[in-house]
This record gives sequence, structure tokens and C-alpha cells, in this order.
Amino acid sequence: MIGYVTLGTNDFPRAVAYYDALFGSLGIGRLMEEENYFVAWAPAPDAPSVAVSVPYNKEPATVGNGVMVALLMESSEKVDALYQMALELGGTDEGKPGFRPEGNSTGFYGGYFRDLDGNKLNAFCVVE
Repeated sequence: MIGYVTLGTNDFPRAVAYYDALFGSLGIGRLMEEENYFVAWAPAPDAPSVAVSVPYNKEPATVGNGVMVALLMESSEKVDALYQMALELGGTDEGKPGFRPEGNSTGFYGGYFRDLDGNKLNAFCVVE
């Protein structure tokens, strides 16, 4: 259902470098780009993508309260690795990886972080 998600940035080169490294750690490269304005990453041309962009209206980018991008991973180990990579690249913790709700040992497993512009993301998987 979702085709792509776009996150605003006020420092385009920094945001692109962050996501090049973060998605590169998953083997995901750039799908589309427009110089100094927009870059999208996706695992395949027909797969959903995540993009960063300078706002079209030229106003400052702001973080939407309650807005989050959730990235589906294949395993809890990949959730842990992406979460750690996000922090190593300068992102901030919004909830260490683990099962939700706490105390579960199966079901939803996720780790939450914010990128360099404050956008909230989640790496997650479902463990049976």
C-alpha cells in the first residue's frame, strides 16, 4: 500500500550521508535523486522507498509530532544492527530494541531512533 515516505531536512548533504550509510548497511542503495533537493532509497524499483528532501515550499523542515517511519527487518538481529548503526551515525535513542509490550518473548520486536533532523524511525520485525 505505501509507495514511499519523505522526511524533511534542513541540512540536505548531512541527511543524505546519514541515510547512504544507514541504508547502505542493509545493502540498499539510492533509487532516485534530484541534485540538492531529493534522494530516495529502496531495495528494488517496485518496493516502497524512504526519501529525504528539502521542503518544496522552501520553509524550514519540521518534525511531525506522532509521525514515524517503520522499517521492516527480517530478524531481531537485523533490528539490533540497524538501530546500533543509526546511533553510531549520530542518531538518538527513542527506545532500545526489544519486544513490545515488554515482557513478551514473541510478537513485535522493535528499536526506535531519531535521525539527525529529529525524524523518528523504528526498525522492527515480528518474531514467532
